Amino acid sequence: MRVLIMLLLVSAVVLPLSGCWDRTEVNDIAIITAASMDKKEGQVEVSVQVFNPSSLGGGTGQGGSSGGDMRTIVRSGEGRNIADAVSRLQTKLPRNLFWGHCKVFIMSKSIAEEGIRDEMDFLLRHSQPRERAYMYVSNGRAASVLELLPPIERTSGEVIREISDLGIGMKVTLKDLNLMIKSGARSAILPLVDRLAPRQGEEQNRTIPYMTGAVVFRNDKMVGTISDLASRGVMWIRNEVERATITTEPEDDMSSISVYPVKQSTTLTPRIVDGQWSMQIGITMVGDLVMNGTPYNPMEPEVLNRMEQAVRVAVQRRVELALHQVQKEMQVDIFDFAERFHQQYPKQWSKVKDDWEEVFATLEVPVDISVTIRRPGMILSPAGLPENRVSPS
Repeated sequence: MRVLIMLLLVSAVVLPLSGCWDRTEVNDIAIITAASMDKKEGQVEVSVQVFNPSSLGGGTGQGGSSGGDMRTIVRSGEGRNIADAVSRLQTKLPRNLFWGHCKVFIMSKSIAEEGIRDEMDFLLRHSQPRERAYMYVSNGRAASVLELLPPIERTSGEVIREISDLGIGMKVTLKDLNLMIKSGARSAILPLVDRLAPRQGEEQNRTIPYMTGAVVFRNDKMVGTISDLASRGVMWIRNEVERATITTEPEDDMSSISVYPVKQSTTLTPRIVDGQWSMQIGITMVGDLVMNGTPYNPMEPEVLNRMEQAVRVAVQRRVELALHQVQKEMQVDIFDFAERFHQQYPKQWSKVKDDWEEVFATLEVPVDISVTIRRPGMILSPAGLPENRVSPS
């Protein structure tokens, strides 16, 4: 009986270990590193940047759309919707498409203008695409970004992802985009991607993509673009500034200074007083002086105050430009003011949520900015000037 029990226990443990009958070999999959979506003759065109394993055999290519020594290849498929296009794309590749390593999705403006709901539904419903993948809108044909041959990184998709990871510009994941569109404001913003002009004499595709400005969405449709400076203002309001250099000129002086923020925070305080809705924006920044082009000594309190005031005005200019382009012109709440009012004033919010865009456009938005320059850098006096030419103020 004891032996029988032992055999039954062993069998119970062994039976679930049925082997790798459903395994997928690496040699059988096409690893997608980036993907794009365009409109082509009324259909959806899906293009994928696929890792080329043959490039590991000693090839020296730096990326590209074809060729045995290229690290990636680009293939496209057209269909009635994104799922149909992907199925047709599969017929042009001998390996199964694998989306698990795709970290970049780029949509053209033509796709964005018609609405991105179908594209988002596919990416969120499919089991393989990552919710942490970055989302972008292309200024031209999105597939052309995948075909670029970057001089440094292996692929153009890796270039734009690395730029986003640096924290220099706006970064939005697939999960972030879904949450924004489903929020009370029913709006979203995505970074705008363009091709950097190649140097004279170089091939047109021997360049990299870069971010310039942003695209604003109402619900799932694009309503317009904002400038690069305004997108920086949006990041200040949304408390998303990670890395920046603010260059400006102190009052009454033509020379410039540059300050690197090392610590910054933004608070949004909703208020309803006598029926008037307002949102108080409070920005606090502590930074280091990284360049002083003036003949003044930043250790002098009066000079330091002038420099801090100049930086304060520069940040204010960015914030006000963002408010003007987004709140006054587009009337789209990409700052998530709606959620702040919903949390603070739930009863009042429930009465205006269906007409929030009209309320948002009339909001008073006072801005209070505090700037402190903490360190003058490794030197005190302006470089290249003798002591007798350094002005105290």
